[in-house]
Amino acid sequence: MRILVATDRIGTLSAAEAGVAIAAGWQRTQAAAELAVAPLGEAGGEFLSAAAATIGREVELSGEADGGVGLLARGDRTRVVGLEPLEPAGSERGIPVDGSSVGIGYAAAQALQPDRPDRLLIDLATLRCHDGGAGLLSALGATADRPLDRGVAAMEGIAHLDLHPVRERLAGIELVAVVPDDELTQPLLGLRGITSLRGRETNTDAAEMLAIDATLERFAALADPEASGLPGAGACGGAAYAVAALGGRILSGPQACAELVGLVEAGAPNGFTETMLLADLVVTGSSRFDFASRGGGVMRYVAEQAELAGTPCIALAGEMVIGSREMRTMGIESAYAVREARATLVDDPSVADIGADELTELAARVAHTWQW
Repeated sequence: MRILVATDRIGTLSAAEAGVAIAAGWQRTQAAAELAVAPLGEAGGEFLSAAAATIGREVELSGEADGGVGLLARGDRTRVVGLEPLEPAGSERGIPVDGSSVGIGYAAAQALQPDRPDRLLIDLATLRCHDGGAGLLSALGATADRPLDRGVAAMEGIAHLDLHPVRERLAGIELVAVVPDDELTQPLLGLRGITSLRGRETNTDAAEMLAIDATLERFAALADPEASGLPGAGACGGAAYAVAALGGRILSGPQACAELVGLVEAGAPNGFTETMLLADLVVTGSSRFDFASRGGGVMRYVAEQAELAGTPCIALAGEMVIGSREMRTMGIESAYAVREARATLVDDPSVADIGADELTELAARVAHTWQW
């Protein structure tokens, strides 16, 4: 029997550690089973750790960058970068017109040293900006007749932009912007764009909203007009647009991890590799499986992919607060919890200390049920 274990972090365990613990328990019951472990994670969360584990590296600090500390996993051919903010989320109000993506640009620049990788994945989820990725481009060498590293407010009236140094620097490198699942279709401009969305949420004056959107539109016209219309271009304050303008792709954390670990072919979301197609069963997991979160982005993604591949999928979770009907509508055949649910809060502390031994024991018990 072939088992694919593709899980998010669970309790104290990283996605990679959780996968190993589940595989160990399964092997205890089914010694002849063939198991593959695929660590997955969401942008801004477990993604960096899961991607680093896949390329066999640790996440390291790459130095202080504007607004945060750069994070880097440096593989031989693949580099993965992110940014740890210096200030807690929610500290800004209104549209962050002075917020810049320059910090993640510096982190990306560090990833290009001392040699160039074949692939660069950039986790944009922690950014607090609204500059369409102008700061990111600036850190990589772009120049303009207005400051690119001080937020959208400083870009008003922009009429000239030179991306040639950036394109030359990144030539031949596969670029991927990694964004939150719920921003994968976010437009950059217009009535459904990021300015309209954020402005209405914060009761920003209509005239100011129009001026900001016009600045982003002028910037996009200079960088790459076509990329501004791509789904997800508005993700993470528009920073995803900058990556798209350089020829990169926009993916969620689970999608990017699945490509990296070899579950799907790059550029073909449903182009499954043999690892997925030959699996008899897919096992996924998260700290909490409830109706509100549906186990998070990783569990939802794995269930969708397993269903498309025609492979049954089950879930292991720290706690479970969801009915069988809701569970099956998302493609989960059955689910099992390490501990009995004691609360209805998503961040229930009762699952925070779940470790490898408990998860291994659960997997060993579940394996008795799923074998043929």
